[in-house]
Amino acid sequence: MDVDTRLLRSFVAVAQEGSLTRAAERLFVSQPALTKQIRQLENRLGVPLFIRSRTGMALTAAGRTLAARTPGLLAEWDTTRRETRSAARRAERVLRVGFLASAANEATPQIVAEFARRRPGWRVDMRQAAWSDPTAGLATGDVDAALLRLPFPGQERLRVAVLLTEPRWVALPSAHPLAARDVIPFRELWDEPFVAAPAETGRWREHWLATDERDGHPVRIGAVTDQPDDWLSAIANGYGVALAPASSARFYARPGITYRPVSAVSPSRIGVAWPPSDDANPVVQDFVSCCLDNSSESDIATEHAAPSNDAEVRRGRPEKPRR
Repeated sequence: MDVDTRLLRSFVAVAQEGSLTRAAERLFVSQPALTKQIRQLENRLGVPLFIRSRTGMALTAAGRTLAARTPGLLAEWDTTRRETRSAARRAERVLRVGFLASAANEATPQIVAEFARRRPGWRVDMRQAAWSDPTAGLATGDVDAALLRLPFPGQERLRVAVLLTEPRWVALPSAHPLAARDVIPFRELWDEPFVAAPAETGRWREHWLATDERDGHPVRIGAVTDQPDDWLSAIANGYGVALAPASSARFYARPGITYRPVSAVSPSRIGVAWPPSDDANPVVQDFVSCCLDNSSESDIATEHAAPSNDAEVRRGRPEKPRR
């Protein structure tokens, strides 16, 4: 009997989190969809894997046996899949780079040009991802590196070098009373409806709603969108306001939308991310170096995934592998 690896990944997430809610957030899926996947796996195996209760999901004896073996199986498959794809890309001399919206900013052409100088004959294939995939394809192995907005779910399992920091502003309908203000205190936005990313994006959504900077004040959701165009339409149509990087005023200028600075809210960060398995990949590391060399940050923090899943932060640039 063959089992879809997607079902095994769902099982591992629930087993490790002990909660359908937390596992769904980690996997960027809805809780009903995750529940369906777990039941599908149990049906295929013909055994119950969890004991469900109000306090969470506890493994059965069969579940504990599967949980002990599955992570290693999936890790081996992930390595095999990534190496297979990387071999094909090396043969084609293509580096695939995912990005989210304005995370690929004005420095991107210089980064790509510098990479081309370092790697003659190679091409960078830029792939934009929807907000429902905050890793822009890194989590699935569809890209080799990514330009991302931090923080994002699963960040602790990847390498991340912070490239730049910029303020968060607010995008709001031009007819909104606050649009005439030069600077808007974040507290004055607390009662406004917000245009939000899908709930499955977890930390990504929470950051752009600034849920931990509201002193416990509840968030009002006016609309949920997954693409920049839909996001702009929702704001212009008056369904809500949204926090946005200051650069959005340049990248996403649109009639009917006004961008204003916001005080008393933390900034946004852009980083380049890559999988730990590519720490010694000279092509990926050349791209990372190009990003660092063209960053506007004078002091760059590099976050490394640690075995404990707590990100270790050190100052300075990552060492370049020997050629």
